[in-house]
Amino acid sequence: MNKDLQKLAELSAAPSRIIIGLMSGTSLDGLDVALCRFTGSGISTKTELLHFKTISYLPEFKEELKSVSFKALVDLEKVTLLNAYIGTFHAQLILDCLRDWNFPAADVDLIASHGQTIYHAPFSKHQQKNYPNATLQIGDGDHIAVKTGIITLSDFRQKHIAAGGEGAPLAVYGDYLIFSSVDENRILLNIGGIANFTYLPSGRRPDLVFSTDVGPGNTLMDQFVQLHYPGKQYDENAALASAGRLNEALLGELLNNEFFGLAFPKTTGPELFNLDYLNNAIRQSGQEGISNTDVLATLCEFTAVGIIEAITRSMGGREDFEIYLSGGGMHNPLLAEKLSLKLNKKLKDTKELEVDPDAKEAVLFGLLANECVTGGRLDFGNRPGLPSVVMGKISLPA
Repeated sequence: MNKDLQKLAELSAAPSRIIIGLMSGTSLDGLDVALCRFTGSGISTKTELLHFKTISYLPEFKEELKSVSFKALVDLEKVTLLNAYIGTFHAQLILDCLRDWNFPAADVDLIASHGQTIYHAPFSKHQQKNYPNATLQIGDGDHIAVKTGIITLSDFRQKHIAAGGEGAPLAVYGDYLIFSSVDENRILLNIGGIANFTYLPSGRRPDLVFSTDVGPGNTLMDQFVQLHYPGKQYDENAALASAGRLNEALLGELLNNEFFGLAFPKTTGPELFNLDYLNNAIRQSGQEGISNTDVLATLCEFTAVGIIEAITRSMGGREDFEIYLSGGGMHNPLLAEKLSLKLNKKLKDTKELEVDPDAKEAVLFGLLANECVTGGRLDFGNRPGLPSVVMGKISLPA
C-alpha cells in the first residue's frame, strides 16, 4: 500500500490527530494558521488549540489578489499562476510557523487548507438557468503537500455544492460539533468580510441546526477605507465611522436589493457587495456630496441592520438565545454596540466557549479535515443548503 494511504488509514483509527487549519477570507488581509489537536470525531470531538498566528499579507500581494478576485472578467493566466504560487506561499508560511513554534513538521498529521476565494457564484448571483451553484478557491493543495511533506486536504466547498448546497457557509458543521449545548440556545455570529451565523438549538440535534450568510460584514467598510485612506486597511476602533452621521437615504438604497428578501439559507460575497454596489447606491439616493465619514457611519449601520434583520427574521420572535461572536468585525466597537443595543443582548465571544474567536474559522477547517479522515457523517436531515456530507480533497506529498 502507498505509505501515505497507509498513514491515512492509521490516522482514521488513531485516538487523536494533529492538524493545521488554514483560513484566508474575503477580506484578503492575511492567512490564519491554527495548529490543533483533535481527539475523537463527530459529536464526541475534543479540540485543543496548540498554537495560532495570523500572518498579514504585504500590500503588493494584496493587490495581486485583488486583481483576480470577485470580478467576472480577469486575467486567466494570472489566476493560473496564482493558484500555484499561493499553494507554495502558504506552504512556506506553515513551515515558518512550525519553526517559530519549535514544532516538527513530521509531527503534523494533516493540513486543512481553505484556499483563497476569488469568486463565489451561487445561482442567486449568476441567474443562469443552465448552470449550477459554483465557487472557486485557489492555492493548490498538491503544492502545499509537496513542499511541507504533509498530507493536505483542500477544496472543501466543492463537495458542499456537489451535494446540493451553495458552498457556504461551512462553519455550521464545526459549530455544531464544537459549540452546541444540551441546555443553551446559541447563535454563533461570525463577522468577516461577509457576515454569517449558525443557530444551535439546545439539545444538540443536528436536524434543527440552521446557518446562513446575511450580507456584508467588514467588506464594504474595508474596501472604502483602503480606497480613501491610503495606508489604512480598516477603520481601526471605528474612529472614522464614529465621527460620521448616518445617512438614511443612502442606507435605504443600500438595503434595496433582492438579496435581502431571499429565503434562508443563502450565500453571498464581495462579487455583489463591493464599491460598485456602494457607488451605485450613492448615485441612486442622490448623495454624491456625502462625506467619507458619513459613508462609513452608514456602512456600519448597513452591516448591523443586515445582521439584526436576519437574526430577528430567522428566530421568529424568540429571544431565549445567547450570541457568541468571532471574526474581525467583533473588534469594531461601533458595530458591536449597535448589535447589542438593537438585539437587546450582551454579546459574548467564543473565548467563553474555549476557542479563540480570531482562530475559530481556521480551527473549523481543521475539524472538517478531522471528520473527513475519521469517516464521520452527520445527519442534518434533508434540508436545502445543509447537505449531510464529508468534505475535503486529499493531496499526498509524494
